[in-house]
Amino acid sequence: MQFLNIALSKGRLAEQAIELIEASGYNCQVVRDPSRKLILEDHEAGLRFIMAKPADIPTYVDYGAADIGIVGKDTLLEEKRLLYEVLNLGFGYCRLCVCGPESLAGKLDQIPNKRVATKYPRVAREYFESKKQQSVEIIRLNGSVELAPLVGLAEVIVDIVESGRTLRENGLVVLETIADVSARMVVNRVSMKMKAERIQPFIEAVGRQLEARKDQASE
Repeated sequence: MQFLNIALSKGRLAEQAIELIEASGYNCQVVRDPSRKLILEDHEAGLRFIMAKPADIPTYVDYGAADIGIVGKDTLLEEKRLLYEVLNLGFGYCRLCVCGPESLAGKLDQIPNKRVATKYPRVAREYFESKKQQSVEIIRLNGSVELAPLVGLAEVIVDIVESGRTLRENGLVVLETIADVSARMVVNRVSMKMKAERIQPFIEAVGRQLEARKDQASE
């Protein structure tokens, strides 16, 4: 059997993705069963789920280890892989923002040679150097980037913002919004051609479910 390989990341995003796929008519029970396995197969449905870290999903899809991936737009912007982005799934909404002390509001462009701490070095550099034509020093951090302005490591940070609670609790605010972020479905470019008879109906089924949800929300 030719499996349709779908890369998911464990956590809330995967839970919402699984619920959407099931609502679209596909059996995802194999993923719901408690397990520490990283590859989960449903031979009857012809689906193979690959559980990976969010930042790695575009790589798995790009190299063809997965045909389809579900991942946040922030990760896609950072990875810049050559993938087909076929659906905006509408959940996992947040914003990718420049944040810092409130004292910098409206004054960000006045700071020369800014230091920017972030988990998104590519996005941050492109935003400041390409879009704003400003010279910056990028400091890559892997967690708790809100600390950077508090200890003098950087003037500002680039990070995702959902409710803004963590920012407020640390005396920071959103200074500028770089992009709106939500979960996206991406497809390997070769798989789109070689497995079209499996992938296209899958995309269409999920797309119909998304449209049905929009119609329900507007009623």
